Amino acid sequence: MPDHPPISLLSHCTSGGCGAKIGPAELSGFLATLPKTADANLLVGFDHADDAAVYRLDDDTAIVSTVDFFPPMVEDPRLFGRIAAANALSDIYAMGGTPLFALNLVCFPQKLDKAILGEILAGGAEKVAEAGAALAGGHSIYDPEIKYGLAVTGRVHPGRVRLNRACADGDCLVLTKALGTGLVMAASRVGLTSPERFAAATDGMTRLNRYAAEKMAAFPVNAVTDITGFGLMVHAAEMAGDDHTLVLDFASLPVLPGALEYAEAYLATAAGQRNRNHIAATVDVSALGPAEQEIVFDPQTSGGLLLSVPAEHAQGLVDAIRQDDPAAAIVGQVVPRSEVAVSVM
Repeated sequence: MPDHPPISLLSHCTSGGCGAKIGPAELSGFLATLPKTADANLLVGFDHADDAAVYRLDDDTAIVSTVDFFPPMVEDPRLFGRIAAANALSDIYAMGGTPLFALNLVCFPQKLDKAILGEILAGGAEKVAEAGAALAGGHSIYDPEIKYGLAVTGRVHPGRVRLNRACADGDCLVLTKALGTGLVMAASRVGLTSPERFAAATDGMTRLNRYAAEKMAAFPVNAVTDITGFGLMVHAAEMAGDDHTLVLDFASLPVLPGALEYAEAYLATAAGQRNRNHIAATVDVSALGPAEQEIVFDPQTSGGLLLSVPAEHAQGLVDAIRQDDPAAAIVGQVVPRSEVAVSVM
């Protein structure tokens, strides 16, 4: 028997996963004060909340750059490393790119056993290797709260960059992973979820969006974003932009086992409420019950891709993606702009 109790990762953080993100309302206010670049080679910056920056090197090559890190949402340090790395890599795939290399970002309490950090880094390295990228170094500091993630650099052809708000009227919307990770992790934190439901959530969070992105490359996808801490509704509103409305069918949304039950038990997260407050005036969820609304506002950690694709290609795209992501589904359509950016029926 050990002479001391096992260390709890969750006891060393006040929030976890993408639920720890600064709220979209606060963040947009900060970004509005920053100067805009005049560099014509910066193809994608922070102007439209795209998933990563894209910088053109020449007519055939652009680099994709992103960074993402957060506190743990699970007790297993290697599992946490896998989830955090999969989440950071996702932004490269959402832009249509291929990851080239990654740098570790580490915050770790000075007094904790460094073997825990070794397990976190090992989990992250597994996912970087699965992505076919190189782990090239990183940066670490002592911090009272554990945090881990990656800065990732990828490559994309300048003419094949996928943007988040290039959808077209008549497109179908495809979601590649089930929703509800924030709710399931909240239930797990207070001991109210089952091993099977916990595994369903973590299996999705550790699955790279690489496989869906590889499938989408063969289809004329118009717009892509990944669903992370701002939840389905905020990311969908970003995709709608000023010219479109995204109409979502709640019954078609893939939802993790137990997530709706946990929403009914009021296990909603603070980040979900921040998402609701930010977007409430520009979306319509009046057709949904309170628990169903929590699903669409729930912050996702390492969530799936939301794809906008011409209707005639939607089912073929879903069939291809389901080879690796069985939850993938057609979840709605793009229509001309109405009074709201997103409507859920």
